[in-house]
Amino acid sequence: QVQLVESGGGLVQAGGSLRLSCAASGRTFSIYSMGWFRQAPGKEREFCAAINWDSGDTSYADSVKGRFTISRDNAKNTVYLQMRSLKPEDTAVYYCAADVAGWRFPAQYYNDWGQGTQVTVSS
Repeated sequence: QVQLVESGGGLVQAGGSLRLSCAASGRTFSIYSMGWFRQAPGKEREFCAAINWDSGDTSYADSVKGRFTISRDNAKNTVYLQMRSLKPEDTAVYYCAADVAGWRFPAQYYNDWGQGTQVTVSS
């Protein structure tokens, strides 16, 4: 019911920054929370950050805490992931996802997913 389009991925040197955007359309009124996940080749999909759509409360994985910031603009139906102090280990495909049922974090609870955007961090 929610369509998501990610943008902002690309190439960056270690220590640099990128901002990812995810524009939501469709049944956006049903969004309870939005999350960012990432997956590197050969690895499991990993939770990065989530934001409660109404309250703005956030949650972060330990691996990105202090470096990544998730935010949202409800009027624009857009969620952002500001990434700072990027490391080569951050290289992955980043996915935006919508949870229409609650304030949850495991990927299995998210209903709708974007196509992903590649982030590559060079040494």
